[in-house]
Amino acid sequence: MTADGTTSVAVVGAGFMGAGIAQVAAAAGHEVVLHSRTEATLRRALEGVRASLERAAARGGGGREAEVAATLARIRTTTDLERVAGCAVAVESVAEDLELKQRVFADLDRLCPPGALLATNTSGIPVTAIAEATGRPGSVVGTHFFSPVPRMELCEIVRGRETTDETVAAARSFAEGIGKSCVVVEKDLPGFVTTRLIIAFVLEAVRLVETGICGADDVDRACRLAFGHAMGPLATADQAGLDVLREVAAGLAKEYTHPAFATPDLLDRLVAAGRHGRKTGRGFHVWDDAP
Repeated sequence: MTADGTTSVAVVGAGFMGAGIAQVAAAAGHEVVLHSRTEATLRRALEGVRASLERAAARGGGGREAEVAATLARIRTTTDLERVAGCAVAVESVAEDLELKQRVFADLDRLCPPGALLATNTSGIPVTAIAEATGRPGSVVGTHFFSPVPRMELCEIVRGRETTDETVAAARSFAEGIGKSCVVVEKDLPGFVTTRLIIAFVLEAVRLVETGICGADDVDRACRLAFGHAMGPLATADQAGLDVLREVAAGLAKEYTHPAFATPDLLDRLVAAGRHGRKTGRGFHVWDDAP
């Protein structure tokens, strides 16, 4: 960490979530190295970051072009993971696949200096299992950000079985320093807090549509108006990806054997039809702004 409180941050994975994490870290003044396996993914990530920054600048009344440019200048991209060497904070944001995450963390363990914060953005895989790939599980912690990262305030800090108090404190300090409010999850169980809650809630919303009780638009409207949700559960599912929803639900159903996590047939049919939500243009809703 430098004298002005900034630090070097590696973000491994340049999908929608990784790009958002890179954006908020750079906006807070940190120097960011954003890694992906392909140049095409990195280009899309930077285009998304630029568009997000420009939208935020426009909402702020304009005249913030220099701030947008400065934030973008603090993000360096690379397809060479060796370029993250020396970073004091590393946040992994690759696909929800334990073996993939373990490979990433084995590399981060090799590349990052002693005392570095090694964080995973997993939404439900136990941090302890990911940390087993390293020789310093005490330095590994969950930092579960929410989509879209620049706008969502919460970050779940998840303690693995061997995560030290110092690591939890460092993760909280980093997350709060980039504008997030934190809750600490003390037991490292699949789904943590928010994923368990939202999956059960969304699957029940799917069942309401599946059984003809209510249409998708009205389910979402009811939740916005009754509960103050920014978007309803089915729009949230479309944003996250219905294929991802089904995968996470299946994992929770296996872990907890609770009927709340049973996958509705309607969800299976939509995924099989390629209707994965916003990223494919159709899910429970039609999305004209599909990537």
